[in-house]
Amino acid sequence: MKNDYTYLSWLARTYIMNRKARLAWELYLKMETSGESFSLLQLIANDCYKMGQFYYAAKAFDVLERLDPNPEYWEGKRGACVGVFQLIIAGNEQRETLRDVINMLRNTSNPQVEYMIRTMKKWAKDNMVSVP
Repeated sequence: MKNDYTYLSWLARTYIMNRKARLAWELYLKMETSGESFSLLQLIANDCYKMGQFYYAAKAFDVLERLDPNPEYWEGKRGACVGVFQLIIAGNEQRETLRDVINMLRNTSNPQVEYMIRTMKKWAKDNMVSVP
């Protein structure tokens, strides 16, 4: 029962709706690679994005983008990374998260990435946050 995809997907959705996206991400990490794990990853990416839990949305879209070069995954990742950045600026996300966001963006060969990273690094420098 606990390995049933329907159960896992509803459990992940419940975690996300209760602002516990990390637990949903951990469910995905425990799964073996399969069509079901890909579907769970899509659910996590989209539901986290809808709920404003952009860090885990970005992580999920990053993996999806590496598995499938569909431009929609880049668009989701870009939006989620900007969402994390906005939360950091507003003081609602840990500043250290910016390092992960910049590293995720570096996994993409889209020309927009350099401008985004430059903007994030400038803010980090102005606000004394160390980034790679």
